[in-house]
Amino acid sequence: QVQLVESGGGLVQAGGSLRLSCAASARSFSSYAMGWFRQAPGKEREFVATISWNGRSTYYADSVKGRFIIFRDNANAKNMVYLQMGSLKPEDTAVYYCAAALSMSYVIRDAEYDYWGLGTQVTVSS
Repeated sequence: QVQLVESGGGLVQAGGSLRLSCAASARSFSSYAMGWFRQAPGKEREFVATISWNGRSTYYADSVKGRFIIFRDNANAKNMVYLQMGSLKPEDTAVYYCAAALSMSYVIRDAEYDYWGLGTQVTVSS
């Protein structure tokens, strides 16, 4: 069983930055690929970014490429994954979810993720 807890959301002006954090309680955190998804009001959940077990491979949605960075810290049992968001736009407003997939390579499809956090709200004002 893996528990994921997101933090770092909030209200930010367009053009600003935020860093989301996800703390994972997993005995073998490095066995999991990690991902970030988001869901805006009235819209379906969408993929944002994913990272492989060792952090060496990442993949981003076109809408955030060049603005967001996903990275993780597997060292010293920190079990953290982050989403550094920059040049934020109002359309980035959503609840952001952290997810874990028992996979060595990164995972894009949400159906392949095994565990989900409860989400953190990000609101970007214009």
